[in-house]
Amino acid sequence: MSDQPNPNIPAHPVPFRHPLSHLAEQVSGSGPIKIVAIGSSTTAGEGGVVAYPYRLEEALRVKYQGRMVDVLNCGKSGDEARAELSRLQADVLEEMPALVIWQVGTNAVWKDYDLNDTASAIREGLELLIGNGMDIVLMDPQYAPALLTDDKVEAADRMVALIAEAADVASAPVNVFRRFDLMRRWHKTEKISFDRMIDPTDPDRFHHSDWSAVRVGQALRDAIADGVAMATQVTPTA
Repeated sequence: MSDQPNPNIPAHPVPFRHPLSHLAEQVSGSGPIKIVAIGSSTTAGEGGVVAYPYRLEEALRVKYQGRMVDVLNCGKSGDEARAELSRLQADVLEEMPALVIWQVGTNAVWKDYDLNDTASAIREGLELLIGNGMDIVLMDPQYAPALLTDDKVEAADRMVALIAEAADVASAPVNVFRRFDLMRRWHKTEKISFDRMIDPTDPDRFHHSDWSAVRVGQALRDAIADGVAMATQVTPTA
């Protein structure tokens, strides 16, 4: 049986709840479009796989042809929310992007961190970012064998819920890119094997393969483009 996506049942990302107004403003202008991706190893890239920030940059340059789109990769392997919180000032705020994508939560599950403390660090980070002229997207963990074992799956589900809750209680709109749900539907609906979704050279069985890095980049592009379009529709014309 082929493990190529079934075109009749494609798994699309859950749409963002909030418009990307800051990014839409840059898109409507003529200058460069800047996005920062901060996170851990699936942002930084592992095992020779071209990571999703580069795939996203490529996809957005095709989407917005003639525009310079830069997706700065501030991923650092092994990091989790507390360490990323300490990097937000230098890696995100000083870059002044129109959009920040914060990939978080995977190492908290994988390394058995205190999930309440992780969620607290996420909430602190969101409040630091809010009010600095950028749209914010949280990316939750990947649906991967290493996080689905009997001793990890409950924590993985809880981390996903805590990330969604952090976005919900933030003092300004925060979107969530629901990667865990999307990858689950690749596997269960599109019937994509884990051998295709996960880097075959990864003994821990949780890093993206080249195939899934491309798909995450494409799904992010679609969600971002829809968020920009939503902002354009609600922006007053007067």
